[in-house]
Amino acid sequence: MSSIEEDLQILDVKLKQLRLDYEQYFLGSRPREPVLMRGEVQKMIAYYSNVAIQNTAHRFKFSSLCSRYLTMRRQWDLIVRKIEDGTYERHVFKANLHARGLAGAAAATTMPPRKAPPLAEAPPSADLFDSYLEACKSVGQETSGLTRDRLNQVMDRQRDSLCKQYGCAEVQFRVVVEASPVKPPT
Repeated sequence: MSSIEEDLQILDVKLKQLRLDYEQYFLGSRPREPVLMRGEVQKMIAYYSNVAIQNTAHRFKFSSLCSRYLTMRRQWDLIVRKIEDGTYERHVFKANLHARGLAGAAAATTMPPRKAPPLAEAPPSADLFDSYLEACKSVGQETSGLTRDRLNQVMDRQRDSLCKQYGCAEVQFRVVVEASPVKPPT
């Protein structure tokens, strides 16, 4: 009887190790699927499936280990199938990230900084504050705390941020009202 108990403990440890090995494989830390460990676990389960276990506690432990293994095996097979098909989310994400990184590096080394195209409808910077103030009033926003200096500070921060982000030398601002959050009274 103690042989069955020891074997069930060994099976439990191997099952935990197999789960960890598969997690490492799916994360890319392990180069190959852990088929040897999976074969060992499968052999132990096949052996004890054909042995009559008299002790109820041992039989319960074995059946719970079997169900845990079958659940994990189903999940592993699904993920391996996705990897083989090229649809595994983690691998697709990494591939897209890698491709974006290569495209970004190539663009950064070959393209000079861009200049913004001139906008015909862009108001001169002196009139930008007046246009912004008028737009705020037209949509019903509070304008009592709005000053020309405050708007210029915000635009300077945005200009620096946009120039760094897009690698351009010049940024032009314009005021556009796309949708009014407040409906006019009827």
